[in-house]
Amino acid sequence: MTQSTMNVPQESTVARVVARKKAISPITGTSEVVVRVLCVDDHVLLAEGMRVQMSLDPGIDFVGRLSDASQLLEEVERTRPDVVTLDIEMPGPDVFEAADRLHRQFPEVRFAFLSAHIRDGLLAAAYRCGGSGYFSKGEDLVDIMDGLKRIAHSTRGTFVIGPKVTAQCPSARAVRSSRRTRRAASETAMPISAVDRLTSREIEVLRHIGGGQSRVEIARELSRSPKTIDGHQERMMKKLGIDSRSDLMRFAIREGIAQA
Repeated sequence: MTQSTMNVPQESTVARVVARKKAISPITGTSEVVVRVLCVDDHVLLAEGMRVQMSLDPGIDFVGRLSDASQLLEEVERTRPDVVTLDIEMPGPDVFEAADRLHRQFPEVRFAFLSAHIRDGLLAAAYRCGGSGYFSKGEDLVDIMDGLKRIAHSTRGTFVIGPKVTAQCPSARAVRSSRRTRRAASETAMPISAVDRLTSREIEVLRHIGGGQSRVEIARELSRSPKTIDGHQERMMKKLGIDSRSDLMRFAIREGIAQA
């Protein structure tokens, strides 16, 4: 019988893993623990696609789905997943607040975020609330499944980043360049928002760049010289790992610093 963690001491992660059912890996031919996944997403097609993909993988079990996070804690108590996937934009409670409550009440349960948006700020927020991963909804389902299994079997504090997030997000690219192996490239202890690297003046200049203003127009508005604006732009590009002014504009719009 499943016991509430609110009333009794929490069972250890080791004890839970031992009790899990096991399957034979088609790749290694060895026995492996089946990872139980709870999907919290209001997009029916994505959730159904994940369910079907998991049914093809003996190492992973789809244990349930919620369309919002209002009953998240109750469903986690009932289904006892190893990993929960959370859509960032859903009706109902704020997903980051729900994730924080999940992390505090069920610290042994890992959770990862799925989003149509790839932003440095969201990536950092996902880590700060105790998340173990971040994936784009545009990722191949096979990559998401692989990431969820790695989350379940990794050490606590590991943060797994999907391939498309790594490719599009400056802070994820910075993490990748600091690692020696491909596996470690998408796993890190702490993603940092690229915006956090910028000074308030640089963010102000970036907002104007994102708005399509020229260096001369920005200099006039901020009462600075065009050369000073050039210096801000050069430092921002270096900090963000961005190679062109047009990419700076796209970054400013993507992060919500400027309007398209």
